[in-house]
Amino acid sequence: MATVEHLMTAAELLETPGLGRCELVHGELIRMSPSGFEHGRIAVNIGWALKEFVKTHPFGVVTGAETGFHIARDPDTVRAPDAAFTRADRLPTTRVRGFFPEAPDLAVEVLSPGDRASEVLAKVQDWLQAGCRVVWVIDPERTTVTVYSGRDHVAVLGPSDTLTGDDVLPGFSLSVREIFAQ
Repeated sequence: MATVEHLMTAAELLETPGLGRCELVHGELIRMSPSGFEHGRIAVNIGWALKEFVKTHPFGVVTGAETGFHIARDPDTVRAPDAAFTRADRLPTTRVRGFFPEAPDLAVEVLSPGDRASEVLAKVQDWLQAGCRVVWVIDPERTTVTVYSGRDHVAVLGPSDTLTGDDVLPGFSLSVREIFAQ
């Protein structure tokens, strides 16, 4: 069994250049391969739809892939969803330099072919435990979106369904089919 000699902090992660794509999970650095083309295309589709909605309904801020959210401390966890939304009333009045100090209201995770179900569920649980109100997990292989809005509230939407923002993004709706459109 491997032992960890030093748990990394969020501050150390932020100050360490050249790490590439990674997250910090309970003090341990988790390196990730670059996303594939399909993953990136779908992440942009959902991020674009969220950004376009927020432009006309200024409820908050949409952030893109690799934005770090510092969601647990001692040991630190910094997760980076493929897209996220944070309500305006939760944004600090000063510019945020570094990681956002808590979870977004909505986190979007796009599955990659190598993702393991247990790792994805661990991410979902981390988001929800940190106060994220909704997590959307987009599955390109199955063309589905799984909506987690609590431990016991899970809905799976297919291409003929409509994804809505519910009370996190009131008025937002998007055909699941559009998320996967070329």
